[in-house]
Amino acid sequence: MPTNLPDVVLWSIPAFVLLTVLEMALHHFHPDEEAAGYEAKDATTSITMGLGSLAFDLLWKVPIVAIYTAVYELTPLRVPLLWWTVPLMLLGQDFFYYWSHRGHHVIRILWACHVVHHSSRKFNLSTALRQPWTSLTVWPFYLPLVACGVHPAALAFCSSVNLVYQFWVHTERVGKLPRPFEYVLNTPSHHRVHHASQGGYLDRNFGGILIVWDRWFGSFTPETERPVFGLTKNIDTFNPLRVATHEYAAIARDVRAAGSWSERAGRVFRGPGWQPATVGAGRGKASVAAPAQERTG
Repeated sequence: MPTNLPDVVLWSIPAFVLLTVLEMALHHFHPDEEAAGYEAKDATTSITMGLGSLAFDLLWKVPIVAIYTAVYELTPLRVPLLWWTVPLMLLGQDFFYYWSHRGHHVIRILWACHVVHHSSRKFNLSTALRQPWTSLTVWPFYLPLVACGVHPAALAFCSSVNLVYQFWVHTERVGKLPRPFEYVLNTPSHHRVHHASQGGYLDRNFGGILIVWDRWFGSFTPETERPVFGLTKNIDTFNPLRVATHEYAAIARDVRAAGSWSERAGRVFRGPGWQPATVGAGRGKASVAAPAQERTG
């Protein structure tokens, strides 16, 4: 199994920059009054978060590669790298990405990582670059692929392809595509729903490349009304460090204030808006200042 597969994300950076500049120019010279558009501070924060994630991902890669390699050496199964196995590996990675993404919306300690990506009130190509610095919570979801004989390098390649695909769906400049594409693929229309803060759009459309997983597992919602982007209780900061850590700080405050060990566990492992029965149940995402609630789409 060759391990020198290209890092698709790094190779795509020039295209990311070019397309983002082009979209900025479109917003400037042909503005859509209803679109969220660009804001300099917001875009700068998103780009900074993206650059920071590249550095932190190198750090997290060390223990993750060690675990994946150990599992790969223990399993007797092997998936060869052939022209027909690569699409199957991409399909498998996209399936487990769906469950990872869904898990990062419904378990608060995982949401603390993923909330970074939803923290912008804008929705443009720079938003795609707003990536977390604590992605160490993602790797367990892909262990079944490694256990089935997918080489860790092949998994990394498939993950980078998935991430690069999702760059273009972060835009308001593309409307709905022809129905066959909208039925099968994750598109800008579907992903706008995912980033919206309206109640009917919350926690929907988790697919990476394919939207069929959402259709099959009951999490699909089509775009009807125009989305309002961001969190239901937004964070008023452009400080990258606070953007990266604000929900972890909120969890720590909630755990310190909890009155029992069961409540402490609930504050960490239940849904982001969970409240103990004595306080009152909530379905919103937990905000920086609990018990106010914060949700994303």
